[in-house]
Amino acid sequence: MTPLRQKMIDAMLVRGFAVRTQQSYMDAVIQLSRHYHCSPALLSNAQLQDYFLYLVKERQLAPASCRLSFNGIRFLYLNVLGWPEVDLKVALPKRKQRIPELLSHVEVTRLLAAVENRKHRVMLTTCYGCGLRVSELMALQVRDIDGERLLLRVTQGKGGKDRQVILSASLLQLLRRYWRIFHPTTWLFYGHDPLSSLSITTAQKVFQTAKQKAEIEKIGGIHSLRHAYATHQLAAGRACPAKRFGHAAASVEGDAGSQ
Repeated sequence: MTPLRQKMIDAMLVRGFAVRTQQSYMDAVIQLSRHYHCSPALLSNAQLQDYFLYLVKERQLAPASCRLSFNGIRFLYLNVLGWPEVDLKVALPKRKQRIPELLSHVEVTRLLAAVENRKHRVMLTTCYGCGLRVSELMALQVRDIDGERLLLRVTQGKGGKDRQVILSASLLQLLRRYWRIFHPTTWLFYGHDPLSSLSITTAQKVFQTAKQKAEIEKIGGIHSLRHAYATHQLAAGRACPAKRFGHAAASVEGDAGSQ
């Protein structure tokens, strides 16, 4: 590892950046270095300007990818290399504004029922039943379940904050049946290696596949389950969602799912 790369990692660590942000920022700088075949410290403002034009015009990256690359590279020059300013007049493509469409209770039930793999079905059910972000879902460990108090501990969620989420009795029973079948030891939803959690990409693909099978055409990815949870909870006065979710969980927790 080069001294510059280590210095950038340290700068991100002390600022408490999430792991995914660190990886994205580092990837952006690595791609820049490979493009010019030299250290980013040797580049000029003009070269940086040309690089972002290349990303937009030739590579035709999505607006979100361009902005992520810009933020990572800007962080390097301002906070690692100590440039007083980064004078870049970059016209990044605008992000398309799409309003996620809310999933109804019926659609959530249909979506969960469409998941044939038992582990994946419990995973998405937990995502909805606790209103979790996908990163929080993949970071869950067996020890995070407090069955006695009906609580689920979310460790280092967005903003580096811990919190506790209420577990419905039906979801707890579902998780207990899941544990008896799969016997997770550390990660609640592990991958091929029991010592590693499933990837965020896998969870997103499972959701999209289930949405297609359930013939749901509404806009939105796996985060739609979190939106649905929050909206359903508010609509039910923060009391009924657990009961309604309990019916949804019971309806999809049959023996048809593959292991």
